[in-house]
Amino acid sequence: MDNFDLPRGSVHRPGRTSWVVGASYVFDWVVLAAFGAVGYVLGHITPNKRPFSLDDRNIAFPFTEEETVPAWLATIISVFGPIVFITIISLVFVPGATVPRGTPSRLIWQRRLWELHIGLLGLALSMCASWFITNAMKNLFGKPRPDLLSRCQPDLENLNKYLISATKTFGDIATMAGKLVDPSICKNPDKSKLDDGFRSYPSGHSSSAAAGLIYLSLFIASKFAITIPFVPPSGATDAAAFTAFPSRTRLPNIKVSAPDSYEMTSRDPTTHTNSSLESNPGPKGVSRHNQTIFAVRRQAAAPPIYLLVLAVLPFFASVYIAGSRWWDFRHHAFDILFGYGIGTISAFFAFYYYHLPISTGAGWAWGPRSAEKAFWAGVGSSSYATDHLRGEYRRGDEEEALPVVATHEHEQRDRRDAERDPAPFVTRDTGLSTASSVAMSMPGSRKPTLELDSRETSYRGAGDRI
Repeated sequence: MDNFDLPRGSVHRPGRTSWVVGASYVFDWVVLAAFGAVGYVLGHITPNKRPFSLDDRNIAFPFTEEETVPAWLATIISVFGPIVFITIISLVFVPGATVPRGTPSRLIWQRRLWELHIGLLGLALSMCASWFITNAMKNLFGKPRPDLLSRCQPDLENLNKYLISATKTFGDIATMAGKLVDPSICKNPDKSKLDDGFRSYPSGHSSSAAAGLIYLSLFIASKFAITIPFVPPSGATDAAAFTAFPSRTRLPNIKVSAPDSYEMTSRDPTTHTNSSLESNPGPKGVSRHNQTIFAVRRQAAAPPIYLLVLAVLPFFASVYIAGSRWWDFRHHAFDILFGYGIGTISAFFAFYYYHLPISTGAGWAWGPRSAEKAFWAGVGSSSYATDHLRGEYRRGDEEEALPVVATHEHEQRDRRDAERDPAPFVTRDTGLSTASSVAMSMPGSRKPTLELDSRETSYRGAGDRI
């Protein structure tokens, strides 16, 4: 396969994403399914059973026959609910309003399906991780539930037979205070009900609810840009890189509009020139400070409250499910909090494992792995997205929506034009002319925006990808 050496590395000719990449993601699903199956088995084996005291009031609560949120309902809310919402958001709202004119519908649907696939894969990772950890811990620790004595049906006639030898000489002889009994004292014929009485720590409802619903909250916040307003650090990536198909904004018939004089666009106040800040000097630098503040405050705004409510509703639902285990006498407080912590950590890890940061990622998932690193990268490799140590762009990216030859020739022509007349030269990296760059540093200027020519582009590549 031929490569072209470009300023940022080499780019492959367009080609279809290797089947190896697809197979690697199928294997990811297989691994997660295996963990889920093991978690299911762990949840149904006989747990370890800790000794307890018949006089312990913390395990003397009544058995609740009708749970507030039974297991089947918690599964629908925590698993199938997020699946439905992720599917709707990915297929309806992706890729958004940043798609250039003339982008092939095939490319748009590939992006939608990729975002859907990654959204569901992240959800599966979150759920399987919390499911596996929680079920393993439940049976390992065997902690009694708050309603254990209601399940136990102890054999009181042969009480001395079940006393733990280490506690026989301690406590009040006339009562059970301070005395522990062996779990075999319980004679409830319903083995499933009795075994479940020793699975209090940690709470499975809490961990599953947090894993699924907090993940959904993060997904919604990411797709709809629901974040606390912030000013990006100096040197942040150009905004054009976060559009749906960045490479298509560099087509020949896309032009750059002139800078507007209304507001400054640089989000970093340190990037403005001295002349722009000192054009109207005041006592003790007041003018400089005011202009800097004005430049910063116009760079971000708080999202609408209704979107914030939409994002936190799944989180509130998870809190309700976890809280229901307290008033149903199924778990102690620490069990609920610990289980919720497992689910929360699983949700955050799974989301950021597959998605760009919410505040700076523009709602996108990470792209696919490269074919050469689909299953293994090895020592010395810093990314699964590149093909070689040279840093070649991976196949399967939307960069291949463009014909590489045309892009390469266009960049060479621009460099020749820059040598003859550097002033009006439009850089291929930023899409901004030298004059526009200077204008950006002036007070009251706005960052030029990318606009499409009235003619729709017909550029298509054989390797259009996600």
